[in-house]
Amino acid sequence: MILELADIRIHPGQQAAFDEAILRGVDTVIAHAKGFEGYKINRGVESPERYVLQIFWTTLENHTVDFRESPAFAEWRAIVGPFFAQPPVVEHFELVGKSS
Repeated sequence: MILELADIRIHPGQQAAFDEAILRGVDTVIAHAKGFEGYKINRGVESPERYVLQIFWTTLENHTVDFRESPAFAEWRAIVGPFFAQPPVVEHFELVGKSS
């Protein structure tokens, strides 16, 4: 499994609207993508304009090719993109260990 971690910064004062948009975007667009296995979204406490989106994919290519090169990616960005104060920083991770 691959973890996609997106560090998102939005424009100040738009948290409520972004909360709705990001949940709608994940649930209606990303959740239907090939290899999608789940997600977590966290909002910053000290920096409420900062969000960390974690998406779990079966393979790296499910995100980088199957999703990013599909029309669904443009649909996703149309929903959440207007809130971005800057482009998100996105990285991918492999699991090394976890607690039970």
